[in-house]
Amino acid sequence: MSGHSKWATIKRKKDAIDSKRGAVFTKVVKEITVAARMGGGDINTNPRLRLAVLKGKASNMPKDNIERAIKKGTGELEGVVYEECLYECFGPGGTAIMVEALTDKKSRTTPEIKSILTKLGGSLATTGSVSRLFERKGIIVIASGQLSEEELFELAVGAGAEDVQNEGEVFRIVTSPDDYEAVLTALTDKNIKSEESEIKFVALVGAEVSDKEIAEKVMKLIDNLEAHDDVQGVNSNFELSEELEKEFG
Repeated sequence: MSGHSKWATIKRKKDAIDSKRGAVFTKVVKEITVAARMGGGDINTNPRLRLAVLKGKASNMPKDNIERAIKKGTGELEGVVYEECLYECFGPGGTAIMVEALTDKKSRTTPEIKSILTKLGGSLATTGSVSRLFERKGIIVIASGQLSEEELFELAVGAGAEDVQNEGEVFRIVTSPDDYEAVLTALTDKNIKSEESEIKFVALVGAEVSDKEIAEKVMKLIDNLEAHDDVQGVNSNFELSEELEKEFG
């Protein structure tokens, strides 16, 4: 998926410049709160909470923020009750998009997501029509300067990773959802910092877009969805054609 990887690399550079750490913290706090509400505040007996806390630590979230989020989830502190939402969407050019959200008011979030889609040629899809095009995978992205590819491969695969992909400035580690925590822990124990770390929807087959206008619409649509306060994650099968990859690159 070279086109997608190229676009993802462009986005990572832009995100680093824009500095979205505050937005990342907000999303992780929501996830920690929901995990604690659903399974309790003990990370030893709540796997989902354990993963959310790991993600918080990987993004350098202060310990106090993590503890407050857990207490809000367990009811020790007053907090908002969030509901999980999964939106299956079609975008321009035959692209498919999965949007994960946590909201305190679904009746507000759903029409807002629908409006973002409609303005850029997208639409909500029926349940199952888009999710069948994806699988859940653990994805960990780290800057390549921290260790060699061989060292990372030995460490990550030794902890259960399925693959380590060299994307130039970054390494992309792929795991099954079940092995994600063990691999992330192995990296954290070695003080290896991650730029991205999550279990997400990964497309089984890409949808290549060769029309520049459509490609720009898809990228703007994904950016606008990601910018929504309630959205936790956006994943697509969108790929740039070779010609557009060179142009955008």
